Amino acid sequence: MINKEGYATIAIVVLALAVINILYIRYFADYKWPGYILQAGSVFLLFLVLQFFRNPDRKIVENEYVFLSPADGEIVAIEEVQEDEYFKDKRLQVSIFMSVWNVHSNRWPVTGKVTYFKYHEGKYLLAAHPKSSSENEHTSITVQDKNGVEVMFRQIAGFVARRIVAHVKEGDSTKQGQEFGFIKFGSRVDIFFPLDTKVRVKLGDKVYGGLNIIADMPKNNN
Repeated sequence: MINKEGYATIAIVVLALAVINILYIRYFADYKWPGYILQAGSVFLLFLVLQFFRNPDRKIVENEYVFLSPADGEIVAIEEVQEDEYFKDKRLQVSIFMSVWNVHSNRWPVTGKVTYFKYHEGKYLLAAHPKSSSENEHTSITVQDKNGVEVMFRQIAGFVARRIVAHVKEGDSTKQGQEFGFIKFGSRVDIFFPLDTKVRVKLGDKVYGGLNIIADMPKNNN
């Protein structure tokens, strides 16, 4: 399956490659080897675009007691940070780096309600840069589960990623494992938990959106 967010991009790439190859055949057909290279490069580029927008069907097992991964990628950070946008206190941050080879659909990590959503324009630093979480283009989304526990996560654009898609507004209901957004061409997702959260992953782990458990859902201590 192909994610609908890729339809326009794929159509543009196919059209551009078709035009380039037709022009080459019409005006430079006598130059055989450059033509072979162009054709091979066109096939490879189309393959890259198609694999980037792939959207594999996944069997999601809902579990209200755990926080599922919102994205595919590698765990690159587990650390205590100061979160000043919404919680304004210390939080445990878990970061998932999404390379261009990962599936880039984002899924709701928990069933509940969106209590906060904001889109931020910003820079396009490398996703591994420590300041990318707050300075890059990003969305901040806070979801509250049925027990009143709130967890924030951010979709962050990277050096290559230039568009974040988030079909979200405050008050929306969320369903664990259901798709809600997309980040184009490499990026990362940061998650902000209460400090006493039991994290189930470690640095270097590979996770898959809607399939892997990131942490046990914290208890409401209010």
